[in-house]
Amino acid sequence: MLITHDTRCALDTVVDLVNTAPEDDSTDGSTDGLPDVDALEDFARKHSMSDIGVLSELDLAAVHRIRGRFSGVFAAQDARTAATVINELVAAAGTTPRLTDHDGYDWHVHYFAPGASIADHLAADCGMALAFFVVAGEHERLRRCEAPDCRHAFVDVSRNRSRRYCDSRTCGNRLHVAAYRARRKESTG
Repeated sequence: MLITHDTRCALDTVVDLVNTAPEDDSTDGSTDGLPDVDALEDFARKHSMSDIGVLSELDLAAVHRIRGRFSGVFAAQDARTAATVINELVAAAGTTPRLTDHDGYDWHVHYFAPGASIADHLAADCGMALAFFVVAGEHERLRRCEAPDCRHAFVDVSRNRSRRYCDSRTCGNRLHVAAYRARRKESTG
C-alpha cells in the first residue's frame, strides 16, 4: 500500500492522539497526555498542524471526545465497524477537501474546512487517513499493542502484517525477555 507523506503524518498524529488517553483499567497511575490547553498546543505544534487558531478549554473537550472515537477505530473488530466510526467523524467535521501548498510543502490535500476547529481538523484529516486503510482492505493494520501492560495504538506498515507491539525495542523486547526468563526458570526448576 502506497502511503503518501500527508497520510503518514495524519496516521502518526492519530496514533499519538489515541495514545494520549489514560488507560481505563490502568494500575500504573497513567494520566491523560492532553490534560490542558497548553498540552494541546504542544501536541498541535509537534504535529505541525496548520490553521488551528487560538485554542481553548472547549477545543480541549472536543479533542478528548474525538480521541475516544478514534480509539474505537483501533478497537474495531471489522472494517464495517471502523468505517461507521470514521464516516461519523469525517461527516461531523464538515470535510472540505482542498489542494494547498504551504510552509515549504508541495501540493497536498487538506480535508478540513478553512477556519475549522482543531477537533474538526483532526477528525477530517486523520479520519481520511484511516479511511484509506479501510478502502484498501487493510483495516487489520490499525492495531493495539499486544503487550498486556501497554495497549497503545499503532499502524502496522510491515510488509507481512506481522507487527505485534507498538515498539519492538520496549514492549516486544520486554515480553521476549520475560518469556526467556520463564523458560530458564522452568528448565532449572
